[in-house]
This record gives sequence, structure tokens and C-alpha cells, in this order.
Amino acid sequence: MNVKLPPALTRRLPILDWGRSYDRATFANDGLAAVIVTIMLIPQSLAYALLAGLPAQMGIYASILPIVLYAIFGTSRALAVGPVAVVSLMTATAVGSVAAQGTPEYMTAALTLAFLSGLFLLGLGIFRLGFLANFLSHPVIAGFITASGIIIAASQLKHLLGISASGHNLLDLIASLLGNLGGVNWITLAIGVFATGTLFWVRKGLKPLLIERGLNAHLADTAAKSGPVAVVALTTLVSWLFSLDEHGVRTVGEIPQGLPPLTAPSFSLDVWTGLIGSAVLISVIGFVESVSVAQTLAAKKRQRIDPDQELIGLGMANLGGAFTGGYPVTGGFSRSVVNYDAGAETPAAGAFTAMGLLMASLFLTPLLYYLPQATLAATIIVAVLSLIDFSILKKTWAYSRADFAAVSITILATLGIGVEIGVTMGVALSVLIHLYRSSKPHMAVVGQVPGTEHYRNVLRHDVITQDTILTLRVDESLYFANARYLEDRVYDMVAQRPELKHVILMCPAVNEIDMSALESLEAINERLKELGVQFHLSEVKGPVMDRLKRCDFFGHLNGKVFLSQHQAVRTLTGSMSNNEVAA
Repeated sequence: MNVKLPPALTRRLPILDWGRSYDRATFANDGLAAVIVTIMLIPQSLAYALLAGLPAQMGIYASILPIVLYAIFGTSRALAVGPVAVVSLMTATAVGSVAAQGTPEYMTAALTLAFLSGLFLLGLGIFRLGFLANFLSHPVIAGFITASGIIIAASQLKHLLGISASGHNLLDLIASLLGNLGGVNWITLAIGVFATGTLFWVRKGLKPLLIERGLNAHLADTAAKSGPVAVVALTTLVSWLFSLDEHGVRTVGEIPQGLPPLTAPSFSLDVWTGLIGSAVLISVIGFVESVSVAQTLAAKKRQRIDPDQELIGLGMANLGGAFTGGYPVTGGFSRSVVNYDAGAETPAAGAFTAMGLLMASLFLTPLLYYLPQATLAATIIVAVLSLIDFSILKKTWAYSRADFAAVSITILATLGIGVEIGVTMGVALSVLIHLYRSSKPHMAVVGQVPGTEHYRNVLRHDVITQDTILTLRVDESLYFANARYLEDRVYDMVAQRPELKHVILMCPAVNEIDMSALESLEAINERLKELGVQFHLSEVKGPVMDRLKRCDFFGHLNGKVFLSQHQAVRTLTGSMSNNEVAA
């Protein structure tokens, strides 16, 4: 029997929606996708944990319960949640500021960061505040991810070379790498070069080769995506056969075998104070990346996602990670695309992936003892190089110099200072640019296009104007930041036109008038009244009219409000009949 569930319940628990129609065919598709994503996630999870400065097993732990919780609370049918490169780098930066890497305090701080991130995301979702992520503009995000990709790749060179190096920005990393070049382990370098070259070839060349040899496209694609596992297996086998760890090759070492442990974050005020800012940045950036991927994949199947419910899903995933030995997670681009391409139809594919990773944690971890860290470094480098996109500089330079400035400063600050400062400066600059632009909105003096009822900018079109009428079109909502600018522009224009009798404020683009702007309109009305000039409004939107009617503005207006600009001009020039005016 089909039981109709309350919409509010299915909105908060999407599993109750898609789960009711789950069948055997869907199970088969989700299961196949889970196998492919699990194979991909094993080396990725290990690698990203090491990137975050954490024990390798924490990458697997962060990919088990968080995925299950997202499957219950998330709305995307294809999003694959887990550790990602940028968030792992930000985790290393944030946690490194409150604890020394390799210490129990460092791991506890990572759990705490996941906990704080989860709380923040959950709060945003419950109070439907997902719009706050809009303050991260796409150019700033693109610039930040590009710079982060460079830093991540540079940070992994030490593992390819078998040397020690440190630093949270590109300059420090390069200096540290150059200072330690004398200690290069040539066996490690050979493994790293082989793994990197092979992974690049697998990504670009293996699929076409297999198709050319007669393999069908689907199997060829699956084999190509499984390539990293083959590289991991081969380099681990070589490392074990020749005991390369005795020759200075750093391996992953012992990985605890078993279920993810029950853990708890720190509730120390000092730790929270040191991590809360980073938790907010990680949450917002992770959400923007995740929701962008989810929306893209949903659109391909004409599905929809709920951004606020996505916040709840990601928040629950991070809280789950905090109590099961993980660290901050989000929806990953590469694994989500693989999940989608492999045929995943519901979030259950993620839950099956979690089961696969759980099996790996129980039975496969002893086999990874001899896995060279250089192989994991190669996995990260190949993955993040696809994130680097300098074309955003060319695009923003051609389209908007202000956006170009925001992107450039974000990239330079991230590379030269660090990831958190870089994204903070990018966001701050974007907000300042927005405030500057909106504080000086585009305003155009308009006139009538001959033979039409259209009114256009006098600087762009050959139009008809009257000496006694000034029409000023405002192309921005009016609020406290631009109210005074509007006053100044009107007064300047009126002062230059001694024959003026009417000023019409044309408002087709004004979606909001706040209290400060209302006071400015009242001041303009009084000043023009003293000068013997009538002040009129035209094409005022309904919601704006509703708000203006709540006060006595229209009772003091010394002019009229017109439905259209053409009606205003015809009325004020006396060319409209009494019947038309009444209408």
C-alpha cells in the first residue's frame, strides 16, 4: 500500500522519497557504480588523508559513515561525498595552526574541524541560509581552486623526491624543496615519475587504446577509471618484493585493520577559537563546490536538488565523520562524475560505496603496508592538475577588470600567503567591488525613440527629449549605500537645467527601496518642490509600490506616479487626452 508521507518529512529525509520506488534494476545500477567508485576511492582517500597531514586510514574512515548519512539526508542522486583535495589542504593549514602534525592533538583537531564544519552547515540548512554562499563569486572560487591546485601539486613533490619539505604557501614550499634537493632518493623519484606518467597516460590514452583493440566503450571506460588501482598494486608489489622501505623509500606503513573507531571532537574553547574561522571557510567552499557539481549532474537528468537540504546532508556527513575518525568532507567533482557515468541512479550508490570501503578497511589495509607514498603523491598531482585553469584570467580581463582584479589577488594571495588568507581576501574584494558598484548605480537620462513608445539612453540612441522634462532611469535597487549618490545626481542635473519643470524617476530596474533611500526620495521631493519642479515616478514595480504605500510618501509627493514612461511624457506635455489620463 502506498502511504502518502507529509511533504515536510520527505523534504527533510529525501530517502523516504526515492526509497519508495527502489527496485531491482536500480539496485543493479547503483551496485555497479558503487564498485567502480570504491575502486577509485581507496587510493584517493589514502592520498587525501596524507595531504591533510593525517594517518592514511582517516581518509577511508571519512568516506564511510559520511557517505551513508549523505545518502539519507542529501538530495543529489549522483553526488559522491568524501575527502577532496582542496578541503584536505585547508584542513592541513587549519589544524597545523593549533597542533603539531603527527600528534594525537592534531588528529583531535581534525575531528573538531569536521564537527564545527558540520554544525555550521547544519545551521545554515535548518535556517535556509544557503544564499550566503553566493558571496563567493565564481571568478574568486576559480582563482582560489587554481592556486590551491598549484600548492597541492607543489606540496606533493617532496614525496616524489623522497625529501622533507614544508610550507603553507608556494614560496615557502619552493624554498624548502630547493634547500633539501641534496637528499633526493633516486628510487623514490623513479617510482614517482613512473606512477605520474602512467596515471596521466591511463587518464588520457588507455580508453582510446582499449576501444581500438575491440573492447566496448563502457568496459574501456571502467578499465581506465580503475587504472590508479593497478598502479597502486604494481608499485606496492615492487616495493614489497625488493624491500624498498629498507632503501629509504617511504611507504604508507601499518594501517589499522577494522571498523572505523568511535571518536569525539575536542570541546576546548581554545581549540574552537583557533578553528572556527577555518571551519566556516571550509564549509562555504565545500558547499559551493558540492552544490555546483550536484546541480550540473542533476540537470543532465532533469532532476532538481534543494540547496538548503544539501547543507543539511553535508552537515550530517561532517558530523558523522567527526565521531568516526574522519575529517571535513564534501562532494567531490571527479568521483561524482565517475559515479554518474557509472550509472548511479540514487544516493544508495553512495551507501554501497561506503560498504565497499568498510570491507577494504576490514580486509585490505594490511596489503597497503608497502604502498610507496610517492604513488599516492602521483595520484594527488594527476587529480589536482585538472583543477588548474588560468583561462579564467583571460576571460575576466576581457569581460570585467574588477573581476580580473579579484581573481588575480585571490591567486597571488593564496600562492604567496596561504589558502585561508587568499580566499578571505578574494571574498572581501568581491564584496567591496559589489558595494562600490551598487553605491554608484548606472543612471541614464532617457528620451523617446522616434515612432515608438520606448525610452532609451540619450548617449546611446537618437531620441526625442523635452527641455522642461528630465527623465532619469535608475538601473539598480535603491538602498543606504547609493541613496546619497542619487540625491547628488538629481541636484546636479536640475542645477544645469533652469527651464526644467518636471523630473521623472524611471524605476523599471528598482526592486527594492530601503528606509535610507526613502528618506532621500523625500528630500529630493522637498528640494524640487522649493525650486518649483514637480517630482514624478514611473514604472514602479508592484512590491515597491506596496511598501511605499505603507508610509505617507505619496501624500507628500508633489508629482504623480505613472504606470508607464510613455504615459508620463504624454501627460506632462499635454499630448494625452483626458480619457487616456483617467485610464
